Amino acid sequence: MEESGEQESKGRGVNLVIVESPAKANTIRKILGSSFQVKASVGHIRDLPKKKLGVTIEDNFAPVYEIMEDKADVAEDLQTAAAKAKVIYLAADPDREGEAIAWHIAQLLQGCNKEIKRIEFHEITKSAIQEAIKHPREIDYHRVDAQQARRVLDRLVGYKLSPLLWKKVNKGLSAGRVQSVAVRIICEREEEVQQFIPEEYWTIHCDFKAQKGPEGLLKADLFKINGEKFRLPNEEESAKIVAALEKATPQISAVNERTSKRNPVAPFITSTLQREASNRFGYPVKKTMQIAQKLYEGLETAEGHEGLITYMRTDSTRIAEEAQEEAKTYIVERFGKGYYPETPRTYEKKGKNVQGAHEAIRPTSIYRTPESLEKNLTSEQLKVYRLIWDRFIASQMESAQVKTKTIDIQAENLTLRASHSKIMFPGYMIIYRTEEDDAEEEGASLPDLNKGDLMVLKKVEPKQHFTEPPPRFTEASLVKTLEELGIGRPSTYAPTISTVQDRGYVLKQEKVLIPTELGKAVNKLLVEHFADIVDFQFTADLESKLDLIEESGSVWQSVVGEFYFPFKEELEKAEKEMDKVTILFEGENCSECGLPMQLKTSRWGSQFLGCTGYPECKSTKPLTKDQKVAPETRPSEEVCEACGTQMNIKYGRFGEYLACPNESCKATRKIVIKTGVNCPKCNKHELVQRKSRYGKIFYGCPGYPECVFALWNKPTGGKCPDCESLLVEKNLKKGNFEACSSKECKYIREIESTPASV
Repeated sequence: MEESGEQESKGRGVNLVIVESPAKANTIRKILGSSFQVKASVGHIRDLPKKKLGVTIEDNFAPVYEIMEDKADVAEDLQTAAAKAKVIYLAADPDREGEAIAWHIAQLLQGCNKEIKRIEFHEITKSAIQEAIKHPREIDYHRVDAQQARRVLDRLVGYKLSPLLWKKVNKGLSAGRVQSVAVRIICEREEEVQQFIPEEYWTIHCDFKAQKGPEGLLKADLFKINGEKFRLPNEEESAKIVAALEKATPQISAVNERTSKRNPVAPFITSTLQREASNRFGYPVKKTMQIAQKLYEGLETAEGHEGLITYMRTDSTRIAEEAQEEAKTYIVERFGKGYYPETPRTYEKKGKNVQGAHEAIRPTSIYRTPESLEKNLTSEQLKVYRLIWDRFIASQMESAQVKTKTIDIQAENLTLRASHSKIMFPGYMIIYRTEEDDAEEEGASLPDLNKGDLMVLKKVEPKQHFTEPPPRFTEASLVKTLEELGIGRPSTYAPTISTVQDRGYVLKQEKVLIPTELGKAVNKLLVEHFADIVDFQFTADLESKLDLIEESGSVWQSVVGEFYFPFKEELEKAEKEMDKVTILFEGENCSECGLPMQLKTSRWGSQFLGCTGYPECKSTKPLTKDQKVAPETRPSEEVCEACGTQMNIKYGRFGEYLACPNESCKATRKIVIKTGVNCPKCNKHELVQRKSRYGKIFYGCPGYPECVFALWNKPTGGKCPDCESLLVEKNLKKGNFEACSSKECKYIREIESTPASV
């Protein structure tokens, strides 16, 4: 910036580049040098007004834009810089939203009478930026129209439907096209879960030993009865099978081996990155996109300020030829020729309306390895970068070869099967594995047996099971479902999932999404009175129409009109026919008058319980974030440090806290949950439960920052028998374990736990 100012003072002028974010501006400024001034618009400059519709329906849905309240200074700064510039380059992101931002800025700067050019790039590297400057283009008005259509549609739904919800349900509610469909998906899954009736079934596991031959046990499961697949419905049928097995003379009926190829998966697109980061690290999709945004915009490295990944909002799996060539060279250098396929791998994203001009998410340079960036990135940034880097490299590598061996045992009319897979050549698995890949080598290898060998039954184990309900949605599985249904686009998944939670329609509990009573009530009304708005196919078809505007220049006002006028009729009908909804909170009665309590929404959007006798009775009760009645104020064992009075536990907007009841004191402080385990590093304090800035619980020393000892898992108080480090609790899919907290130590043992009820 100082260099740019110096150039201007010499009267030579500079070119102006305008991007969205200051971080992106910082990276590009260092790439382009002193002949360019780089400014950030910090997102949109103009938008529809906050407090009125802003769409002139009678004038063919003409939008009325205005400079956003918090962007007045930014707009003035851009106009001042543009007046002094030689050429103005608009370098917003390479998607519809970015194109719209560029167009709005161009509209703002029209009076400057300067040449305005649009540039586009998918990675923030020196070569990509310089190439974009050499080949500017005009603003793509088809993209702008597609974004305008979406914005106008969403505004019409929000501003027309929300007041109806205020009138019929609660003040402060809102509805939106995509968010309402997401809520419906979650509500319908919850109905399936609640209505599910478990069914009993049994499996039979056996251990066999050869009469002659190898000593090892052959572990097999009942596979077929009379040559057909089966289902044992109860203990009685299971007992018949056990009795038959105990009388039979088992014999090996078949030994088969086959070698198959397992191909790598495609490099990441937005949805698959969000899902994988959620599954591996437990990251919410919003957090994943925030981290990816920083990696894309650029961070300080040993080479300077660099953009580390390509654009992260994409549904294309295309890879640039230069990136493929670089990957090939790296793979051959590091792993050898055998790890690279005969021809470069390409991936076609199946489905409609894929952004073919975009690329998959990949590192901007494959030689910028995760190891080389360990000192420059935070642990979370490094995790996401490593995930992207590994997945891209693996996507370009040779297939893995997997040998699967199966042994069938015949016992009268019963067929039992044992199988085991072994990776003969790892191929891409040497760098990246999916959950399915990890399961390949599970289980013990099979003994060397031949067809006709007689076996001895050593153990038969019948097991009772019950069918389980369909799983509730996680953020990751909801993204997958939205993508499969064609609802939303890469840029909308994260904000949609955040919105339905922020507005109190959905709760996230232990990583699963559960509809609230409010969410269920609103969804029921929308399904009954606005079937199209929450219809999956209708919403997907509307997305396709928006894509057609971008691709072929369809008239955006026609698309809006086709939606709006039937919607207007539904709205007028619902206004007359929709009954007012009272959401009663089961089991909660007013402590003042005894009437039932109902769910209400404050003017600030927070939810609470109010007496159904309002306005005669104005009694209320606060709710916790997970929609439970907040606990009443009660005494604690803690003493106020200021005045010595015994403190109370109260509930506030951020949860429970300690408050001094002394009117002349009123001191407050956080509730500290102690673990009973001393800090092994400083040995001065007891480890306590804390929360990270993203809300994740961890256990750390209260002596921070002098002592920085911390654990992600709760310490048990025990010491590792192998290395004397603290033992911690680990809850895995296979059960509950006690494990060593040291990364270098592999000690782990299973501990008894109470099975969770269905």
